[in-house]
Amino acid sequence: MVKKIAGCIREYKKVSVATPLLVAMEVVMECIIPFIIAELVNKIKDGCEMDTIVTYGLILVVMACLSLMFGALAGSTCATASCGLAKNLRKDMFYNIQKFSFENIDKFSTSSLVTRLTTDVTNVQMAYMMIIRTAIRAPFMLIFAFVMAFVMGGKMAAIFVVVTPILGFGLFFVSYKVMPLFRSVFKKYDNLNSSIQENIKGIRVVKSYVREEYEKQKFGAAAEDVCRDFTKAERILAINNPLMQFCLYAVMVFVLSFGSYTIITTRGADLDVGQFSALLTYSFMILMSLMMISMIFVMITMSIESCKRIVEVLDEDSSLSNPENPVYEIADGSVDFDNVSFKYSASAERMTLANIDLHIKSGQTVGIIGGTGSSKSSLVQLISRLYDVTSGTVKVGGRDVREYNLDTLRNQVAVVLQKNILFSGTIKENLRWGNKEATDEEMIEACKLSQADEFITRFPNGYDTYIEQGGANVSGGQKQRLCIARALLKKPKILIMDDSTSAVDTKTDALIRKAMRDFIPETTKFIIAQRISSVQDADVIIVMEGGTVSAAGTHDELLKTNDIYKDLYMLQNKTGGDEE
Repeated sequence: MVKKIAGCIREYKKVSVATPLLVAMEVVMECIIPFIIAELVNKIKDGCEMDTIVTYGLILVVMACLSLMFGALAGSTCATASCGLAKNLRKDMFYNIQKFSFENIDKFSTSSLVTRLTTDVTNVQMAYMMIIRTAIRAPFMLIFAFVMAFVMGGKMAAIFVVVTPILGFGLFFVSYKVMPLFRSVFKKYDNLNSSIQENIKGIRVVKSYVREEYEKQKFGAAAEDVCRDFTKAERILAINNPLMQFCLYAVMVFVLSFGSYTIITTRGADLDVGQFSALLTYSFMILMSLMMISMIFVMITMSIESCKRIVEVLDEDSSLSNPENPVYEIADGSVDFDNVSFKYSASAERMTLANIDLHIKSGQTVGIIGGTGSSKSSLVQLISRLYDVTSGTVKVGGRDVREYNLDTLRNQVAVVLQKNILFSGTIKENLRWGNKEATDEEMIEACKLSQADEFITRFPNGYDTYIEQGGANVSGGQKQRLCIARALLKKPKILIMDDSTSAVDTKTDALIRKAMRDFIPETTKFIIAQRISSVQDADVIIVMEGGTVSAAGTHDELLKTNDIYKDLYMLQNKTGGDEE
């Protein structure tokens, strides 16, 4: 885990190494200053001249300035290194997420990935900042101050040998108790973020059903759960402060009382005033170092669980990869399913798809009909290799899809998914997701084919109209037509429309299908639909039931031979859903 996180330091190695060196120099200066002051006090006590005082004063000023300079430089390099590490962690995680297959994405919830990219990375950033600066400064100062305390105070410094183990045991106990709490609280953070994300995304539904109070209660419960665990953890961490105060006052009482007694009884023979003042200063340094170490323990304790969660994402390898010698050319849009079975998880008890045998010629229009849960979407997702088959073979252009370069395959298989997504930006910017080099003329042609041009031209800014995140400022039907146009700009050999005309009227749906039939005849078209009218003129209609192909044929053939298709057709006609 540490090696993986350290690998993200990269270009910030120099500042990461420079920070501890600068901190070490700062500590050296700070620890020598009390020794110089002690010498000055003794000189003054012995009745030195003004020149001696000025000389010592200049030395102290120079050392203070050097300490300040080293500290400022250490702060600057520390900030650069820690922020750089956080940047690289986020970048590496985000880049790795982009490589994930759908199977990988299914393992992590969206809210969990957001928490890992934000809260967890911030925790690691803070911990790294403390490790390269405070975690260097505190032990260095502790060691120097210990040595100087024994030099200046002799036997009196033995008090630190007694106090340090007590404090060390307390810190270990706190870390041991707090670690499991932080492990559970980050999982609850995921649930909290999930609640927020779900509410904001569905805010229109929440308001239309007047469910604000319910959402408040759900969020409140999640927030209370996080608060409860954090409160418990903070109560344990709070032990640090009284423990530190106890050690501090115990040392101060001992040094002040026993030191004063020694000075008075020995008349300065065993301990003089200068040594005593230096010993007090070193006492504060030692105890402050121990306090800083306790803070470091707390921060590292919090960050360990964050590190584990980050490394989980960094170590996750895509379940889909390019073959050693990938094929970069797709011959045509033919699709073959040879005894294909598929399930989403190796531990799943039943197959999502079972024994699928289909052979589609290039340029054909294929309609897919079936009830909810009949695995229509699962079937077409195998064509562009969003998932790999569990058994059997899916072929495109006569070759197994696993033989192709993934980018090549997906550039030739355009998919308009059920959940149409538009991104914040202009209509042109959204369309160019299909082809970043597309000209204005090509975009207009694609929009005319998808029947989107007619509403785009009514916008005041036309194709430069700004689309809000998720396409919130356009209707469902408009969003679907824009997504179809975006897919058409890829000029694919295979076009998959996964219920992507469900929000448009039957007339517009018919116009879209006619335009595709006339203008892209060589493209193989898969149309998943709930309405018979959307697929009845297809070359082949596939009826799905329970993850298997119930029947395949033309509209007229299926009306005669397949009860499921016939019942659906009669039901839709009877209710006026579709009139032929």
